[in-house]
Amino acid sequence: MLLFTVCLISAFISLYAVHVATTGLAAAEVPGINPTKMVIVQAFSIFLGVAAFVIFTVIDADILGEQWRWLLVLIGALLVALMIFGSEDNTGNKSWIRFFGIGIQPSEIIKILYIIISAKLMTWLKEHRDINAFLSVAEMAALFAIIFVAIMVVSSDLGNAVILLAIFLVMFYALGVKLYWFAIGGAAVAAMIPLVWNFVLKDYQKQRLIAPYNKNIDPDGWGITWQSTQSRQTLASGRLTGVEAGHRVSVFTGKHTDFIFSSIGEMWGMIGCLIVLLLLTIIIIRCFRIGFKASRTYDMLLCVGVGAAIAFQTFINIGMCLNITPVIGIALPFFSYGGSSMVTLFAAMGLVSGVKFKPKPEHFSLAY
Repeated sequence: MLLFTVCLISAFISLYAVHVATTGLAAAEVPGINPTKMVIVQAFSIFLGVAAFVIFTVIDADILGEQWRWLLVLIGALLVALMIFGSEDNTGNKSWIRFFGIGIQPSEIIKILYIIISAKLMTWLKEHRDINAFLSVAEMAALFAIIFVAIMVVSSDLGNAVILLAIFLVMFYALGVKLYWFAIGGAAVAAMIPLVWNFVLKDYQKQRLIAPYNKNIDPDGWGITWQSTQSRQTLASGRLTGVEAGHRVSVFTGKHTDFIFSSIGEMWGMIGCLIVLLLLTIIIIRCFRIGFKASRTYDMLLCVGVGAAIAFQTFINIGMCLNITPVIGIALPFFSYGGSSMVTLFAAMGLVSGVKFKPKPEHFSLAY
């Protein structure tokens, strides 16, 4: 109930923040902004998310893990559908499937499916093999690499691909894999960087990656760093307690999505930002705490994977708002506008809640 309550409070704050941000954007006649519709979509997404939380709390995650083959098929189907029917967003990524005015972001669903499949594979390897054997490490790395590359090739969604990498590394470490494999993996990634840079990343992605660290890319803040520059100024304008409604003037694309943290800072100042950070910190700590107290490896890895996803999304998103990390299209968990993100996050919290809700095996209870 603690986890559910904190998530619900965060979601309701997002509802108000989206209302305020989109109302301001609509007043400035920003194209494609309909405050009433967006608030309704966000509210309906929260409703669906709560239902997903309950369902995934009650359903034993083992059932999902046993269906890992079908989950892999589902990932493939989502990527094929994205390839055929996908549409680009304002970041240049082919990230959305839209029909009848409804948009679905497959990469948000894929992240949760990957956590389940990877937890199942890692658990099986730990129970039946040496997890530090080359073949075991290769299988875990191959599963990640295939999905990572598929997302990049199909949608160029660098943001969610990076979160997938963070999930893999944290779960890999939590499983107990020796550190020398991280060193070997780091060396392999370093060797691949020139190939990825020259043949995978697009020019605008390269500029976004280096812009926060090379001011010569956009010295005036009117080009590739426009959003992050406006975001930082918006945050600064809120000061301690926020700007009064009639005096809010900042208008820039993404203020209700990837830069919702700046909108909250403008409305409620540093106090509002600290409340958001506190709520997200509670959620992250709760995920890891439930995971590390779990009696089984599979349950532990599910919680750790979800906690890692939320932690890294929070870090990168707030870094984007402060112009200290690249703008790569990462939503702030539970706060940014977006139905796919909201529903899948609540579903992920349901997985964690299900681990806590699940009774311990009889032999475990007797022993402890």
